[in-house]
This record gives sequence, structure tokens and C-alpha cells, in this order.
Amino acid sequence: MAVTISPSILNCDIANLASEIKKIRNADYAHVDVMDNHFVPNLSWGLPVVEAVIRENILPVDAHLMIEDADRYAPAYAEAGCASVTFHAEAAIAPIRLAREIRAQGAKVGMALRPATDITPYIDLLSELDMLLVMTVEPGFGGQAFLESMMGKVRRARKAISAANLQVALQVDGGINRETITKAAEAGADVFVAGSAVYKADDAFNEVEQLRQIANHHINH
Repeated sequence: MAVTISPSILNCDIANLASEIKKIRNADYAHVDVMDNHFVPNLSWGLPVVEAVIRENILPVDAHLMIEDADRYAPAYAEAGCASVTFHAEAAIAPIRLAREIRAQGAKVGMALRPATDITPYIDLLSELDMLLVMTVEPGFGGQAFLESMMGKVRRARKAISAANLQVALQVDGGINRETITKAAEAGADVFVAGSAVYKADDAFNEVEQLRQIANHHINH
């Protein structure tokens, strides 16, 4: 498995968007968290900021939609040019149809599960996805502590993906740093979202490299 590092720009200085993204130019994606203050109790930014990140053309955009009515709103993010669009299973009425709509717009499609959401009902949907996101915090705020209890879900997800012989990436998001990325990689994750750990580091570029090296070491052991 190849390691993918997707730093969240939630903690960046949005007034200096281009320079903040350039700090992580060695990452694989810029992870943009979209929150609507309904699905999660926080309001971040929406399509205009996502479009601004896309226009900078520094990194492909990995959009994580923590919004209600994903069936209605998610395809617009793919249409805008996001490389990957992740909706929440809990916010989608017709997830297979939505996944196909996103892919038809040319984006990769991801589906996210909140910590309390069981993966079992969604195992048969994995073939419709490019990525499954297991949240390792309650979605809505950056800087939360990593939920190690989610590693069982990550292991079950990896087992299901392998058993079906699928090429589905397994992303973790929440509390990822040099310590917790080890646990997530060993459990089977291969895509890592780190926000505070990267943007609060003295050197964001170097922090991305350190996280990549640690994950690479543990993902293949």
C-alpha cells in the first residue's frame, strides 16, 4: 500500500491561503473540511473556498463534506474540480447513486463513517467507492484527541477491502500526529489527514515528510 498524506487546511491562516497551501506542497492532497453547522456543530467554509484552493493549483483537493443533504450538494464539489469528494454515510439517502454521480463528474468518491457508525451495513457498498474514511474523532472540530477505540473499525474495514480484493483507500481523520499515525498505519489505514500536527509545527513541509516516513515504516510491517 502506498501512503497518502492529506493535511487539513482547517488550522491554516485562511487570509494567506496560497502561501499556507505552499507550506504543504509536498503533500498528496489539500484536505478541505466543509461544515454546515447542522450535520456537525461548527461552520467552516463552503464551495467558494474550495474553488479558491482549486484555482491556486498547488495541490489536488480532497473535500470532506460534513454537511446534511449530501445527495443534493456533494456533486457540485466534484463538478467544481475536486480530485476527491467524501460524503458522510449518515447524511446520504442514496449513497450508491451519489457515489456514481460524483464519479461521473470526474472525481474520486469517498464515504465517511462517524465513530459510532458501524461499518457492517456498508461493506457491500465498498465496490462503489475509491476511499472509505473512518473518523478517529467526532467530526466538527480540529485539535481533538485521537480515538484509539476506532482502530478495531479500521482493521475490520481493511479486512473487508482485502477480502473483496478491492482497490479502496482507507483514510483516517482526527488527532493524527507522529504517535497516532503509527497505530493507524498498523491497523491498515493508508490515507492520513493531519491538521493541527502539520499547521502547528514549526515547519509544515518537514512535518508532512516525517508523517509520511513514519507511516511508510509501519504500513509495511
